[in-house]
Amino acid sequence: MITDIHANLAALEAVLEAIDAGETDELWCLGDVIGYGAEPDACADLVRERCNTCLVGNHDLAVLGALEISAFSEAAAEAVAWTRENVAERTLDFLRDLDPAAQRDGIGLFHASPRDPVWEYVLSGEQADACLNVQAERIGLIGHSHVALFFSRLTNGSKEHLHGAQASDGAKLDLGSGSWLVNPGSVGQPRDGDPRAAWLMLDTEEQMAHFHRVPYDVERAAQSIATAGLPQRLADRLYAGQ
Repeated sequence: MITDIHANLAALEAVLEAIDAGETDELWCLGDVIGYGAEPDACADLVRERCNTCLVGNHDLAVLGALEISAFSEAAAEAVAWTRENVAERTLDFLRDLDPAAQRDGIGLFHASPRDPVWEYVLSGEQADACLNVQAERIGLIGHSHVALFFSRLTNGSKEHLHGAQASDGAKLDLGSGSWLVNPGSVGQPRDGDPRAAWLMLDTEEQMAHFHRVPYDVERAAQSIATAGLPQRLADRLYAGQ
């Protein structure tokens, strides 16, 4: 499971190499293949080739012209404008065919959240509780916030308890009971203080989730952003994972 690649080819290649080293039957992507980074076509080509399922994210939609960029930060809006000028038609064709939500193997997939698959950042227990109230599936996978985390709602006797936390490298979750929202974290632009690329291994038979982080060539990704003339802040933040 991968999400929020954001045209960071170095990070995507590192994650795919790590995934290939294990046993994976399918690869799912929760969207935002492009935006921010400088290698949209190469990333989209790999996702199209490797992923069994892919969603469309808000940055993808903005590049397609399906979303206004007034709600984007200045740097994000500049990246959308740059991508519109430089992206290949094959990438746009690929993104046009995608939806922001899907369901696979009884698991809900959402770029952002079950309540708003395009825009909502699920970062608080209150938000997660509201999302779980409307989520049709027991387990939901979300992206968008660029933070590896989870929320669970478990029943103890007659009471339900909501728990949530950020997930570090190597963390494992037993999803066998209760309701869940799980965010793998971002491949191409992590924002949880760990600059390494993030991905999630999901065992649908054993109902287990395993968080992973992978080091990659941040300098290569940052240099591609600088060479493209994109805002320097988009390069600098990669080193800190913020």
